[in-house]
Amino acid sequence: MSKLEKSTFTGVEGPVLTIVMDGVGLTAEGETNAVSRAYMPNLKSIMAKYPMVKLKAHGTAVGLPSDDDMGNSEVGHNALGSGQVFAQGAKLVSQSIESGKMFASDAWQEIVGNVTKNNSTLHFLGLFSDGNVHSHIDHLKAMLSQAKKDGVSSVRIHILLDGRDVGETSALEYVNPFEDFLASLRDDKFDIKIASGGGRMQITMDRYEANWGMVELGWKTHVLGEGRQFASAAEAIETYRAETKVIDQDLPPFVIAENGKPVGTVEDGDSVVFYNFRGDRAIEISKTFEAGADFDKFDRVRVPAVTYAGMLEYDGDLHIPSRYLVNPPEITNTMGEYLADSGVAQYAISETQKYGHVTYFWNGNRSGKFSDELETYVEIPSDIVPFEQRPWMQCALITDELIETLKSGKYPCLRVNFPNGDMVGHTGSLAATICSLEAMDLQLGRILSVVDELKGVALITADHGNADEMAELDKKTKAPKLNKDGSFKAKTSHTLNPVPLIIYDNFYADAYTVKEDAGAFGLSNVAATAVNLLGYKAPSMWDESVITLK
Repeated sequence: MSKLEKSTFTGVEGPVLTIVMDGVGLTAEGETNAVSRAYMPNLKSIMAKYPMVKLKAHGTAVGLPSDDDMGNSEVGHNALGSGQVFAQGAKLVSQSIESGKMFASDAWQEIVGNVTKNNSTLHFLGLFSDGNVHSHIDHLKAMLSQAKKDGVSSVRIHILLDGRDVGETSALEYVNPFEDFLASLRDDKFDIKIASGGGRMQITMDRYEANWGMVELGWKTHVLGEGRQFASAAEAIETYRAETKVIDQDLPPFVIAENGKPVGTVEDGDSVVFYNFRGDRAIEISKTFEAGADFDKFDRVRVPAVTYAGMLEYDGDLHIPSRYLVNPPEITNTMGEYLADSGVAQYAISETQKYGHVTYFWNGNRSGKFSDELETYVEIPSDIVPFEQRPWMQCALITDELIETLKSGKYPCLRVNFPNGDMVGHTGSLAATICSLEAMDLQLGRILSVVDELKGVALITADHGNADEMAELDKKTKAPKLNKDGSFKAKTSHTLNPVPLIIYDNFYADAYTVKEDAGAFGLSNVAATAVNLLGYKAPSMWDESVITLK
């Protein structure tokens, strides 16, 4: 049992509430900065009045390979909840490939051995970009090259178009060079082709069981080969763009066919690798491949007997999938575990889109609770509509539930995620994102008045940037890039900007000093700050608190 040690400060009388404003970063004001343009009197007032430090939320500060790598909600919540920095998915996979461990693993040998024994097809399915948030195309290329070396004779690739972690209409920038790469591998003994695809927000990559219809459509496309047929992925992309006028993430599914027949359905005896390393949007398709006859989410029509593997184990407690190529990081000594062992009741709430972040990812990629008695998790169901059409999302309903819980006095430590700035920011709609942030700000006002009423403290932060840059910027001038029609070229990915940590405290500020903001703090410094305010010393393995108790 790992208990927290009491400090000389007895702790705040009321609750300590951590508010995660998902996707709200800090950068210079500008016409495409939704955070600065939104009317948010509550947030902007407390930024001016209360102590605030800037936190790094990307790159090595959250365990990613380099500081060119944008942060994401998963690694961000890992750092927030664990108080530490662990090597994360992309870095783990890259290291495993470079060292050769992946290809020496039992999982890879089983995947390859199955198709060489059966003279069958090896399928790769995943997000097709170098966004490095869910996947990286270089990992796919390395596996394809190794498959040829290992004697695989037939490979099919099923591509999920990005336009979210990379440029919104960048798909052909990946597809065209990739076709050249495949041509360089292809010979009489190695048959390799793209077989199907579609936008990531249309098929396959649902998360938190918000919309199983996406997974069903993906299954029909990749496995059954059902859908509109094209001669190539480039033809599908160009045709759909002309017809639908949507960005890559929203392009409809397509099937590559020759002579009217799909080139790459999944059949008995095949092997399938889902090559995303991030877990949230990988779990449902993995369940669909591995579930037995009791699967009830949709009619799979035909369930091929395959050898299936994920890039990582996407859920360590439920062991999904049963076979994976790279061992995930072992995240230990999290704040949730320490608080539970110390008898401190905790409460976590968000809507479906980010519920797993304040629970599973916050707890170090762990399903379930550390203590059923001391922990309560609440999920507010998300709407199944495009986020730009309802940009306020469920922030008011989250706040209703949170306020009731705060007033109950049952929980000294609480956390909440408002997804608005991230989920709406990903749509690329500046107007909708501004609206989403203004809706969130109204809820901040409601919540903070209750925190004051209860003599509590709020730590207001974010997990990464997004809404702070809603247009692609010129690298030299930093001016927004423009489309041919003069409109801004929308940016739908995360940013490399820092995020705020505001200490909203009207009662206890004389008990501590806030350390000088020298640019060294990251998301992992929040956990120690929170337990200090609860009246405990932070464990030695955690990164330091941003406050010094007097």
